[in-house]
Amino acid sequence: MRVAVIGAGIVGVTSAYELAADGHEVTVFERRGSVAAETSFANAGVVAPGYVTPWAAPGMPMHVLSQLFGRHAAVRVNPRLSPSTLRWMWRWWRSCSAQRYRSNRARLQRLALYSKERQHHLTHTLQLDYERTEGYLVLLRSAKDTARAQPGLALLAEMGVRFDMLDAAHCRKVEPGLNPEAELDAGIHLAHDEVGNCRQFALLMREEAEQLGATFCFHTNVRSVEPGKTPRVTKVYSPMEESTWLNAEGQRAEGPPTDVLPFEPETESFDAVLVCAAMGANELLKPHGIGLPLAAVHGYSVTAPLRRLEAHPDFGPRAAVMDERYKVAVSRLGGRVRVAGSAELGGHLKNHNKSALATLYKVLNDWFPGATHMSQAQVWKGARPMLPDGPPVLGASGVPGLWLNLGHGSSGWALACGSARVVADAISGRAPGIDIEGLGIERLRR
Repeated sequence: MRVAVIGAGIVGVTSAYELAADGHEVTVFERRGSVAAETSFANAGVVAPGYVTPWAAPGMPMHVLSQLFGRHAAVRVNPRLSPSTLRWMWRWWRSCSAQRYRSNRARLQRLALYSKERQHHLTHTLQLDYERTEGYLVLLRSAKDTARAQPGLALLAEMGVRFDMLDAAHCRKVEPGLNPEAELDAGIHLAHDEVGNCRQFALLMREEAEQLGATFCFHTNVRSVEPGKTPRVTKVYSPMEESTWLNAEGQRAEGPPTDVLPFEPETESFDAVLVCAAMGANELLKPHGIGLPLAAVHGYSVTAPLRRLEAHPDFGPRAAVMDERYKVAVSRLGGRVRVAGSAELGGHLKNHNKSALATLYKVLNDWFPGATHMSQAQVWKGARPMLPDGPPVLGASGVPGLWLNLGHGSSGWALACGSARVVADAISGRAPGIDIEGLGIERLRR
């Protein structure tokens, strides 16, 4: 079949590879000039299936309210919310019941475990060489934080996820670079989880997909999709993109070209169209009666070169640590350190929240003071497409010729490889490798 994939983030690129590996003729349309140029560009890089959980959880609404005026809140809500965001929050609140949470968490973690297996299979089979380190340590600052973590540990044990509960001294053996003066009560060590460079992986998967015959069309905006037995895609070549990659002063590292005009729209026919366009999906789907309740939950990251000190070879993190109190991850990516976190609802991609960035700097300085060259830091903000109940939507849209791989939220990197395989199997008419109950669009129509 001739298959169009709309969007070349980590989800779109892995989908393109799986479809090409199945023998389909694949064309990928991406509005930016490269793969993984938006939400997948500078995420934390953590792949930890046991910690892939829904935002909609019991007690979460009160937790969000309690943090509204906190200086270092993990969740921030913009006071000027659009009607669509308010509707999203209403559906999110309704999904916070214990029963729904357990169902959605099970769906997410089933997919996350499958995705990790698929990612490892691709990495080893294709001999992919990207920045990757095993080990994930969740840091618990106080006895109160440790007590709060207990229900989550019970769920990890229930899933069969291997972990070790460590005291502060053992945490510092796992991560010798941790600040010895920082308050630390305990840690949860997941030795078989990992941190990896999502964008590097996406670039490698693009090369592998192209070797199988896939075509990538960059600087191409898809204006509309006409469904049917042979769906049609109307696209326009428009080489104008704007970087979301900022320098340490918060200034854009590069701007869009201003002297190039878009080309005329063109229409092309396919046998199937797979929409992986994240926040751009609804503009394509709404004309066909598909209105997904997607919201942009923005996240931030700061990436800086690691200092090289002969007297301190363990300066900085060895792999990845998560500050459980502030929900901020500090990851080692080759010779760089990335600190990432925050969940901002209702903000704008171009406006950076100084308090959110201050929290990232605080966590980095608390655990690894002086470990990076902050004068060379680069700041990033990304819009993570999230559905109110948590899991993504995979598979048939209910409209002939249109397929979906959307709504992965902050877990796109952890879910991408498994989601791509599930959707490729569906398009090819094969049974999926896992139970996909609750991952289809019918879940959102109840």
